[in-house]
Amino acid sequence: MSGGDDSATAADLEQQLKKLRRRQKRNERAAWANGLLTGICGMLRPGDLAIDCGANAGEISARLLASGADVVAFDPEPWANEQLTRRFGGEDRFTLHPAAVGTSEGVVKLMRANNFDGNAAQASVKSTVVTGGRQIDESTENAIEVPQIDFISFLRDTIARRGEVAFLKIDIEGAELDLVPAIDAAGLFAAIRCTVVETHERKFRDRAADFQAMRKAIAERYAPSHVSLDWI
Repeated sequence: MSGGDDSATAADLEQQLKKLRRRQKRNERAAWANGLLTGICGMLRPGDLAIDCGANAGEISARLLASGADVVAFDPEPWANEQLTRRFGGEDRFTLHPAAVGTSEGVVKLMRANNFDGNAAQASVKSTVVTGGRQIDESTENAIEVPQIDFISFLRDTIARRGEVAFLKIDIEGAELDLVPAIDAAGLFAAIRCTVVETHERKFRDRAADFQAMRKAIAERYAPSHVSLDWI
């Protein structure tokens, strides 16, 4: 009997250890991302352009604006757009596009987390246009239609007009699987000084092989200081 209890205790301890290791890795990545953003903001100058895809409530946009750069933000979530408008609506250097970013223009379905109605501030970061995500309610009653812009065309036009993009952040809840390779194929990373991307393997576990292939392809072509897929 005691052997069974010892075995159960050992299994519990092992599970707790795994959780602590995952938390440590998350904390390390968060510290790295914060340090990188601090460095990027220190190098941005008035007249530079920073693009925040998946801006949510605007924490990153606020730091980018404080650097003196112009900021263009994208987010398809209406709750997030209310926060962004409230915070930055009077800022001349801030432009908001209340839309998803993708490889084509049109209307897409935005799905929200199961707990969105109870805690929109926390759950809004999980809203996604990609099916199959963990803890996402894909029912017709929950989903809303939102506009999507052709981000490749937007980037190409923006680079042609301004010469370059200083900083691009992409945190778009799984849609990076299509968008990042498309930016690469179009040769647009060459005109973007630094790009950071948060990938969502844990949210879309059935597409783990796709994430791995994307990571491998980007790592082979770009230095982490130029294009990093380790943003958090």
